[in-house]
Amino acid sequence: MAGVWLLLVPLLLSPRGGDAAGLPHGDSFQEELLLTPLRSGDIAATFQFRTRLDSDLRQERVSHYRLFPKVLGQVIWKYSIQELHLSFTQGFWHTRSWGQPLLQAPAGAELWVWFQESVKDVDKNWKELTNILSGIFCASLNFIDSTNTVTPTASFKPLGLANVTDHHLLRYATLPREIVCTENLTPWKKLLPCGSKVGLASLLEAERLYHSSYHSQSVHIRPVCRDAGCSAVSWELRQMLTVVFDMYTNGLGKRDWSLYKMFARTVTEPCPLATQSKIYVESGYDKNEIDLFEVTPRSALDIEVPVHGDHRVYTLYNLLEPEFFNTSRNVNIALKWKGGSDSGQPQAPVFHADRYVSGYGLQTGVINTMIYNNHPFRAFPVMFLETVPWYLRLYVHTLTIVTKGKENKPSYIHYVPAKDRKCPHLLEMLIQLPPNSVTKISIQFERALLKWTEYPPDPNHGFYISPSVLSVLIPSVRNAKTDELEASPLFSTIFPSSDDSGYFMRLYTEPLLVNLPTPDFSMPYNVICLTCTVVAVGYGSFYNLLTRTFQVEDNKKGGLAKKIANIIRRLRGVAPL
Repeated sequence: MAGVWLLLVPLLLSPRGGDAAGLPHGDSFQEELLLTPLRSGDIAATFQFRTRLDSDLRQERVSHYRLFPKVLGQVIWKYSIQELHLSFTQGFWHTRSWGQPLLQAPAGAELWVWFQESVKDVDKNWKELTNILSGIFCASLNFIDSTNTVTPTASFKPLGLANVTDHHLLRYATLPREIVCTENLTPWKKLLPCGSKVGLASLLEAERLYHSSYHSQSVHIRPVCRDAGCSAVSWELRQMLTVVFDMYTNGLGKRDWSLYKMFARTVTEPCPLATQSKIYVESGYDKNEIDLFEVTPRSALDIEVPVHGDHRVYTLYNLLEPEFFNTSRNVNIALKWKGGSDSGQPQAPVFHADRYVSGYGLQTGVINTMIYNNHPFRAFPVMFLETVPWYLRLYVHTLTIVTKGKENKPSYIHYVPAKDRKCPHLLEMLIQLPPNSVTKISIQFERALLKWTEYPPDPNHGFYISPSVLSVLIPSVRNAKTDELEASPLFSTIFPSSDDSGYFMRLYTEPLLVNLPTPDFSMPYNVICLTCTVVAVGYGSFYNLLTRTFQVEDNKKGGLAKKIANIIRRLRGVAPL
């Protein structure tokens, strides 16, 4: 039971700090770029923009906004939002090749919101909120309804200052079919105080970002402490964007990178409203590790930051230093590979998972999830969340969890059955993962036959199933606690932990593509054509015979025209009419 509470304890430590200098009411804005060369040869660029509003939107209505976007402040106030987390992702993060992500998001769109306790009708606020966000971010969030919305009990805990324990105030939904494009990026950039004209946001060119292997942008809103004693509350807006560039597509098969090669532009100046503007380049996992890249221009400042239980070394570039832009008008950080063409196989991550569908035919199938614990001697619990649409009818009695050939019984299980055309299946389990093990979760399902009006325009493409969510507190040997979170890099405070023994991580599996029994949609066209032919030829001719009036014409009589015609015919020597 202690392991259950260890995993379910919300990691509520939030970035703390004093007022920002030079801005009224202590409002502040920080921007940061993290460049991470991946062991597979690719490179990941993670942008983070943190905007803080020193007003409690839960108790007072703010009429003047300077840095914090007014449209989001009004939404928080009107719909009594406690926390909001929204992400748009194109592609899938390959954990085995790229390592553990800082913050992973599922393919498509994901939205989960905690409402305040004063909300009387959560479903009404949720429906109106999805429509409002759909207009703000130019997305299809208005397709979120009761058929793809669930209320988890343990998988999603508040990340900010919240004493909310009633899970009925939480709503979670995904749209795995959502396509991310420039229409979603443009309103996302408009939320920044400086827009995309100056600062690190000037690197965000849509053509380069979407010509990549992975692209994810997210918005996270939560209340945080304003000072060390938490005497006042501020609201934090954290905008994150992660993009992974393929070396063979963008680097011509070489492991040499630069800002210009990745984004087709360089940094010319920081955002004038930013109190912090920094670029971090990862140069190694440990100080004793030989640097694999040569970073230019050189920086004399190297810092060690605890990330995912390890202390990694980063080269720091502070764009707010007065002498930084004196030597050149722009900054083009380059990474030159010092090793050979092959760096060996990437190290296996401590924790990762895969998911696939097995079976044959269009009647039944099996959903399989493989969870890997590669830690050599530590076991840890994982909270597993599965959301399945109603048209896949789960056989819960076929649920099997096998680890090292033995049955693995979950210590906590919560299941909500689906209702046809009303709500999906919800399955939550707390599973203990032994060290150096592979756990397989299998459950059988049966495909339902939909009405012909419920099929999408391309039904033969298949139906997307939301990915599984795995929340885990991974044990760490090293002390990764950070005392001054405000002075720490933004990427190290995504999931700040108050426990030194481990670090929290949330991973997503691949979305599934399942085929359903599909009728022949050409048959209505054939039936319509055949019916129209029968009506036109058969019934039309029969109806014409029954309703037409026939009259006998007298050939002996003729008018003036007939007489004139006969005269002309006689003159031509032709027989008269």
